[in-house]
Amino acid sequence: MEVKDFDYYLPEELIAQKPVEPRDSSRLMVLNKRSKTIEHKIFREIIDYLGEGDLLIRNITKVIPARLYGIKSTGAKIEILLLEKIDNGVWKALVKPGSKVKKGTEILFEGDLKAVCKDWAEEGSRILEFNSENDEIIFKYGVPPLPPYIKNNEIPLDRYQTIYSKELGSVAAPTAGLHFTDSLLENLRKKGVEFADVVLHVGLGTFRPVKVQRIEDHKMHSETYYVPKETVEKIKEYRRNNGRIIAVGTTSVRTLETIARLPEKDHYHGKTDIFIYPPFEFKLTDAIITNFHLPRSTLLMLVSAFAGREFILQAYNIAVKEKYRFFSFGDACFIY
Repeated sequence: MEVKDFDYYLPEELIAQKPVEPRDSSRLMVLNKRSKTIEHKIFREIIDYLGEGDLLIRNITKVIPARLYGIKSTGAKIEILLLEKIDNGVWKALVKPGSKVKKGTEILFEGDLKAVCKDWAEEGSRILEFNSENDEIIFKYGVPPLPPYIKNNEIPLDRYQTIYSKELGSVAAPTAGLHFTDSLLENLRKKGVEFADVVLHVGLGTFRPVKVQRIEDHKMHSETYYVPKETVEKIKEYRRNNGRIIAVGTTSVRTLETIARLPEKDHYHGKTDIFIYPPFEFKLTDAIITNFHLPRSTLLMLVSAFAGREFILQAYNIAVKEKYRFFSFGDACFIY
């Protein structure tokens, strides 16, 4: 298949620039992939579609304040984006295009924080060594790594986190989880819905544009994931009892479908570069809660693999006509 097969028209004004309040008041498009029917709801009404026998898999990764602004020794301003911790005080980072950062380049940040470029890494990223091994000191001068299509810089980091985030390590939020509130989670529990957690630290690979013509030629960047023993046991239990496993977000989908293809273990920890596109056999994902994704993106390809490309593109065209809000702070879909 070709990348152009996953394109659609999106007016710029439908790209959400800020989240709605409360979180669960966003809109929800409900897609039944078998009957090919579409319903329009409010997110908190997802409770009408869930109940006893449903297991929600949540990604509890936490976004780090990964964007830092500094100056080089020449006085030139520079912007970097932390991508991945290599060691204490050593990070892989992206440098804003146009900034020249060679080996040995020193970058000065607020306070006494400094970093030196030690090496180059893949796709123009750099290996930076800071003068502090303390993450808290480095993060102190960082700001939320909001996507470039969000022009609103006033959004605090805690609003770009799920309410159940715990494990620091992502440079982008698993945005499907942003719609949940404490009261909605409690109401779901009362109805018999159970929860199990995974970790997938979201890197830029998930959002990198697909630059090849044939999607089969695209290579995903690897991202670190962890599935604890209690989650593995819960998944096995639901599979034995014909329960429904519902992934909150595409990161949870990718984690589930990664471990489904590995030898059986009591827990899983590693890196995944799984790329899900049509056709694809889903082994552990029965339903997906997700946002509306960018045209030509790997995420749009994933939901197309789950529900069918034509049905997804039909739904997206309806969402445009109905003025749904798109991308990270936008509205949601429940696909089952």
